Amino acid sequence: MAPKIGIILVNLGSPDSPTPAAVRRYLGEFLHDKRVIETSRWIWYPILHGIILRFRPAKSAKAYKKIWNYEGGKDDSQAPLVRVTQAQGAAVQAKLSDDVDVQIAMRYGNPSIPSVINDMIDKGISKIGVLPMYPQYAGATTASIYDAVYKTLKTSRDVPEISIIRDYHDHPDYIAALAASAQEHIERLDWSPDVILASYHGMPQAYVDKGDPYAKECEATTRLLRTSLNMDENKLLMTYQSRFGPTQWLQPYTDITLQGLSSKGIKSVAVMTPGFSADCLETLEEINMEARDVFMEAGGENFSYVPCLNTRDDHIDFLTGLIEKRLLSGWL
Repeated sequence: MAPKIGIILVNLGSPDSPTPAAVRRYLGEFLHDKRVIETSRWIWYPILHGIILRFRPAKSAKAYKKIWNYEGGKDDSQAPLVRVTQAQGAAVQAKLSDDVDVQIAMRYGNPSIPSVINDMIDKGISKIGVLPMYPQYAGATTASIYDAVYKTLKTSRDVPEISIIRDYHDHPDYIAALAASAQEHIERLDWSPDVILASYHGMPQAYVDKGDPYAKECEATTRLLRTSLNMDENKLLMTYQSRFGPTQWLQPYTDITLQGLSSKGIKSVAVMTPGFSADCLETLEEINMEARDVFMEAGGENFSYVPCLNTRDDHIDFLTGLIEKRLLSGWL
């Protein structure tokens, strides 16, 4: 039976290989997005093409090489983010009926949003639901997916019905899965963390000042997670990582916070990343390697990274239920 409905799980994306050339192509697409970089093009393009795309790709390629075979992935032709998202899509597909075609797409890189949408249209699918794999909404992430979806359909004469999930930052089942993953991880350690640090991807403070709700949604996720884990703000800390450039970003910063914990008598820390649905460069290299080094060099004794929800059963059950309730309920 031919599928009647298409569901697309969309994540950020990764380069096609851990090489400077592939990273340059990926960064070029990513950093040309006006949702990501709002600076005037007259100012930004000389910086991007004259500096960043000349020097950054080689450095980033080295970082990607460190994590490319995450969990011993047999297919080393794909970045961990792509490989994990594909596994998530396959797991969700297995729980849905044959009337639904589940595919994945990346906002930047491959498989691209246009290629997946056009494939579904070619199959005769007239209803397409999109799930951005970002728990918290942000203009630079979720809204950019909206842009890409509708840009793909801009010149189509027979446009399919489209439904896009905005966010799920406060969904009880998402919070429950996060809490369970943290509890289970900590129980497997042979030491007890003094604090747990919830690290979210950063954003320029100016974007929030202009009305982006991202920070409020991260704060809401953290409050709910504290309640679920029965922890206060001194036990479950909240920080932002991945800042870039000289401007002020959302604070407190993850690396600066980790540097200062030892002086407060905190020697053991576990870090989780509630803003990422699948492990990627920002979690595997920036947190589990770079942040670990920062903490240990500052006097820390024990550090552990709590993996993303990835393909945990409770995460797949949550994603499937979210799709059924918010995308499929009116279509099947």
